Amino acid sequence: MNGVAAGLMARQPTERALPDPGVTKGPALQRSMGVIHLTAVSIGATLGTGIFVILGTATPKAGPAIILAFVLAAITALFSALSYAELASAIPASGSAYSYTYASTGELFAWLCGWCLMLEYGVSVAAVAVGWGQYINELLDQAFGVQLPAALANPPGVDGGVVNLPAIVIVLLATALLLRGTTESAAVNTAMVAIKVIILVLFCIVAFTAFRAGNLTPFAPLGIAGITAAAGQVFFSYIGFDAASTAGDEAKNPKRDLPRAIMLSLLITTVIYCLVALAAVGALPWQDIPEQAPLAAILTAITSSTWPSIVLSAGAAISIASVVLAVLYGQTRILYTMSRDGLVPKAFSKVGARSHVPYINIAVVGVVVAVVAGLVPLGQLAEATSIGALFAFALVNLAVIILRNTRPDLERGFRAPITITIPRAQGPLYIPVVPILGIVFCGILVRELAVVTWQAFGWWTLAGVLVYAFYGYRHSRLRGAPDLEDVR
Repeated sequence: MNGVAAGLMARQPTERALPDPGVTKGPALQRSMGVIHLTAVSIGATLGTGIFVILGTATPKAGPAIILAFVLAAITALFSALSYAELASAIPASGSAYSYTYASTGELFAWLCGWCLMLEYGVSVAAVAVGWGQYINELLDQAFGVQLPAALANPPGVDGGVVNLPAIVIVLLATALLLRGTTESAAVNTAMVAIKVIILVLFCIVAFTAFRAGNLTPFAPLGIAGITAAAGQVFFSYIGFDAASTAGDEAKNPKRDLPRAIMLSLLITTVIYCLVALAAVGALPWQDIPEQAPLAAILTAITSSTWPSIVLSAGAAISIASVVLAVLYGQTRILYTMSRDGLVPKAFSKVGARSHVPYINIAVVGVVVAVVAGLVPLGQLAEATSIGALFAFALVNLAVIILRNTRPDLERGFRAPITITIPRAQGPLYIPVVPILGIVFCGILVRELAVVTWQAFGWWTLAGVLVYAFYGYRHSRLRGAPDLEDVR
């Protein structure tokens, strides 16, 4: 029993978290991504449907103080972002939180972290793809006066749907692009990110022409409770800033560029969110902002024209497409790293000689996600992405605390600030404050999730434990290796 427990808690040495040519035979992933492409990956995964719909549902909770709600949510995300930045600079592997957990808390927690990331990424891609179909239908209706039939625009059992064809199409298009190679997909993603940023900036420019200071008073009509409630809701608009950390094996200078990309993406999205929120509540009284398509409605109200709805719908479609591409990329790279470690079949880490991408991995993930997006009414299951993300964030923060004390010698290109050092006879004890705050805030937010979300997470975790018991534990590359570390 002790041997099994030791195996479950075995840590992967940080050096082995990086690509090992002796293990991954044949072509390897190509280091072709600079800081701009890496930042675009994180922005692409973050800046999506949230900003186009979140104002309509969160503003009634906070009023004009929705601006502060975005700031508060950004501060909450910042704690985990700083931890991600430190670990990305120290362990620049494509496994992201999975690799960091493997090197700090051991194999079992690493597996559970990777399993949760698959839930977060896979379900979120499917859910976002479903939303893409809705925006495409809206765009077709506004621009050309036509709509796809309900049978082809909705999943089975939802408003007469049979198969959500647009959702399948966008996932398969993203899959095809990823199969072409990292350079091509990164370039397309960067272009789409630039387009959606431009569209949101244009919204701000037009909305600020109708800005009325009186619309901002009273600034916080529902008090602090309203601001915190809205912050809890808009926080999930920030999930995705960690996507750059899944490109550790394809970054040109990962120790330098990954931390920069993570922090830059969080800064850029926060500025955009706050500017859009300020422009929105300044242009229209917060009580009049509708829940459905709020940005388009605001522009229509202040310009008395229908063209803004067309522009915003096109922008939303591009935004969602870039989210599908960026998040699908991240999921395939995490699965690649888990395969390289032996916890999932080796086929998922096989890299193409021409494309330099894990083509079997991408094809399988793309088909599975396309089927889920097209045929499964996701409903509240999509909320399980939140708990998966928060669980991964908490483990990343914990990994920083552990590695600061077990591997103080580890080369770090970036360190999360504020560390308390307690002298001891056996060596100093390091207490990094930022990761502790990150864990606390993750705990606060996870408590607010619905019971059905916890139930879905419980069943998913149970399934993951069974897969690990019958496959991962038996095939782990770390099992029996001479440099295996035993956590005591």
